[in-house]
Amino acid sequence: MRFGRTVLGALAHALPEEVITSAEIEERLAPVYGRIGLSPGRLELMTGIRERRAWAEGTRPSAASTAAGEAVLAGWPGRDSLDLLVHAAVSRDRLEPATAAYVHEALGLPAHTQIFDLSNACLGFLNALVVAAGQIESGLARRVLVVAGENGRPLLEHTLATLLADPPSRKGIKPYFANLTIGSAAVAAVLCAEEDCPVPPVGRLEYGVAGTDGRYARLCEGDSAEGGGLMMQTDSEALLEAGIGLAASTWDRFRAADPSGEPFGHTITHQVGRTHQRRLHEALGLDPERDYATYPFLGNVGSVACPVTLSLAREAGVLAPGERVALLGIGSGLSSVMLGIRTGD
Repeated sequence: MRFGRTVLGALAHALPEEVITSAEIEERLAPVYGRIGLSPGRLELMTGIRERRAWAEGTRPSAASTAAGEAVLAGWPGRDSLDLLVHAAVSRDRLEPATAAYVHEALGLPAHTQIFDLSNACLGFLNALVVAAGQIESGLARRVLVVAGENGRPLLEHTLATLLADPPSRKGIKPYFANLTIGSAAVAAVLCAEEDCPVPPVGRLEYGVAGTDGRYARLCEGDSAEGGGLMMQTDSEALLEAGIGLAASTWDRFRAADPSGEPFGHTITHQVGRTHQRRLHEALGLDPERDYATYPFLGNVGSVACPVTLSLAREAGVLAPGERVALLGIGSGLSSVMLGIRTGD
């Protein structure tokens, strides 16, 4: 994938106020821990996640996406110019209509703005950036808004209720462990053609590659649960190995396709946890000092993880003007998208 004229015109995020620590989760699981002989502190020790955030009870994904949408449009001159709105989160209000419809109404977008949902596990937002860039490069759209609001609370609460109602064995808790790392956050971006961007752009999309290995689709499966909750079971160890393997092969093609060969100043990866981050650095030969991590205080926030980390890195002043940044996304399925961008001057 080569992009000749697409820029990231604006990027913003929204974070919930409520913080849930790993210690608090383990306090709730004390009866389960005691039964199977697990000691407190294990969750943070294994994952490096000390806390994650949660939207208030009853918050819809569309409301989270709208909050990020309002944040990104606060500095955008005229939402009437948006040709397309894509909602790209794992979390959705319901199967029908598209969650994008609720966001469209809440943001007060014009009737000519086309809408749809795009979902691909934790990779959805990066997939949406590629789709948006394709629309812009081809001339089908001038300005595109991509939003995603992930709400991990229903999954976390259902998991805790399930474990407490029927405490599993030490081995039986493993498929639920990844659920305890999930957090909540929202992010939004406006993309447009460089010559049609009314503000100094956040960055320019240069190129990208994709990788897929459907053999591992069953390693992480989630669905709706009774009572409006969510459920998910993950073979974390097998998913880690398969994911690192796909990331390594995709990275090789990503580097081979690089049109400039200039070094990347920073890498922004999907945020899973400490072990995943370390293994990814080792497999791809990345410098940990040139990475930026948010999983210690956000946990795994699904499709939002990679772009919200980019947004927070910009906010923290980590990225230099004109710096090349590699966005390395991966999601269950398995699928990966890696994008090269150059920050604005």
